Amino acid sequence: MPNRVPRVLPNSNHPCFLDTMRPSTPISAVSLAFVVGFTSGCSALNPFDNPRQDRVEELADALHAKDFARAASLTNDPLTAEADIRKTFDNVGDSALDIDVPDIDGGARSYSLSNTWTLPNGQTAHSEGALDFALDGRSEEIKWSPALFDGRLGTGGHLTFAENKTLTTPIVDRHGIPIMEWSTVTAISIDSRTPENSLDALAETTSSIDPSITADGFRAQLDAEEPGTRFAALSLREDDIAPLRSTIEQLEGVTLSEQGKLLGSDPKISSPAFAGLPEYWTDKLDDGAGWSFSGTGPAGSFDIAAERPNELPSIRTSIDVPIQAAAQKAVDARQEPAVIVAVEPTSGGILGVAQNDSASAQGPIALSGSFPPGSTFKTVTTAAALGTGAADPDTVLPCPAQTTVDGRAIPNDENFDLGDVPLHTAFAQSCNTTQAILSADLGADDMKDTAAQLGLGVDFDAPGITTITGQVPVTKNGPERVEAAIGQGTVTASPFGIALMEAAVANGGSVVPPWLIDGEDTKASASPQPMDPKFAESLSAMMQETVSSGTASSLARFEGLGGKTGTAEVDGKSAHGWFAGIVDNVAFCAFIEGADSSGPAVTMSGDFLDNAGEAIYR
Repeated sequence: MPNRVPRVLPNSNHPCFLDTMRPSTPISAVSLAFVVGFTSGCSALNPFDNPRQDRVEELADALHAKDFARAASLTNDPLTAEADIRKTFDNVGDSALDIDVPDIDGGARSYSLSNTWTLPNGQTAHSEGALDFALDGRSEEIKWSPALFDGRLGTGGHLTFAENKTLTTPIVDRHGIPIMEWSTVTAISIDSRTPENSLDALAETTSSIDPSITADGFRAQLDAEEPGTRFAALSLREDDIAPLRSTIEQLEGVTLSEQGKLLGSDPKISSPAFAGLPEYWTDKLDDGAGWSFSGTGPAGSFDIAAERPNELPSIRTSIDVPIQAAAQKAVDARQEPAVIVAVEPTSGGILGVAQNDSASAQGPIALSGSFPPGSTFKTVTTAAALGTGAADPDTVLPCPAQTTVDGRAIPNDENFDLGDVPLHTAFAQSCNTTQAILSADLGADDMKDTAAQLGLGVDFDAPGITTITGQVPVTKNGPERVEAAIGQGTVTASPFGIALMEAAVANGGSVVPPWLIDGEDTKASASPQPMDPKFAESLSAMMQETVSSGTASSLARFEGLGGKTGTAEVDGKSAHGWFAGIVDNVAFCAFIEGADSSGPAVTMSGDFLDNAGEAIYR
């Protein structure tokens, strides 16, 4: 077979064209060397090579990989191109671009690009870009223009992705009263270059709003930041910043900026129950967020794709603002750590959770503190005695000044002695010795199981709020069970747990899972059988006797109020004071750490009920 040189296609008139399809004579070695050399010299004109196609595909790959410098280097103006590319990608967030590169053929200068954007929220959008080559049709340089992203963009134009959230959605109480709203605040920022005299002046100016603000506090914040980092030292509401703005603006090294923030509607009302609401609000808005993908060009802004956010008029909670405010006012009047928790028995809705500053310094103790409940736990001990048949309300039992049961000596408060009295009287007078005597007739699981029937010792997972009710262990026969019977020893409870316990009593012996956010379900770690309603009725009657003629008789002016006082001994410290109450459809717990007796908690409960007024009964 004769030697052949590969055919060069497709133009037979091209000076580099050789056709080997027609028969020819054998080519000599010298001739072959000439042909090879000749065709090599024409390789740059080989129509199979398409440098412009390669360049556009390389540009598309670089943009997909977010290699902005490489993408810009493929254009005729790398500096401007890189700045424009970064501007768009800075404004579209974590978006990815895929360019469907067309066939770049012939000598055309302009081509359309089909761009597919994968947006940060997982949605996709499409834009039609425009690509031009510089100079003439044989140039390989891409003429830079932001129109590559969308044909409507011009010099300096860019694309933007934005999530559209209903930030105006308020968090409201059960009556629709706002408790948290999106508000404009002014951030006051400083950095390590802010002069010392500016820090001193800033502290002096803003301490009129919050006396705890100090220049040393600002310096401590600066020490915790990287040198040169500018950060917001504090944020102020519009009403607070207005009279101070002109003074602060003159301070060297201090800057002001406007920001949006979810804030409490009334700065005088705060609650650990509100702590999880901003995160829930954010998640809810994220789930229903709309979005827009738009451009800004010479003719102004234009939409490429968009989706409207879901309508979310408000996030409703179980909180009752008048009850919350009444509780807050009552605890703020105390110097010791003080809390009040209120729950609606029939629904399980959390009506209010208030702590004063002394309590809040320890964290959300109203919801998750762990304290010996003292005599408030006698509600459980008495219920266990009723449930097991060890006694009924009229069973006559001894109430001596002191007694020893299973090796544990138990005294009454100030050694009072009632002699032999019915159980309901011993309960109302908070007789420790009677409860200790009853404990001897209870089994190891009886108090634990009875407490669980009333929600105490059960874990509840309620969206928007974290709570701990308490711990009631299985008790061995002996001192451990005797101590547990009067709320000492290994038994612990939070104020929330005691309020929930009383709510179950008020609800006929059946605990309703607590909740904070309307429409959200609460999960419980256990679902014990409800208490026999007749036992709950007996407990309610004993609690009313406690108020009418027992240890809480100073509250007898409140119609329909029942309750249980509690003093909890703490080794080496002043005793804690408790009062747990039920009135109308409100169950509540008042707790004062280190009060030395239940008296201050009883007084604070009266303040709460006075402050609440008709809000309790509506």
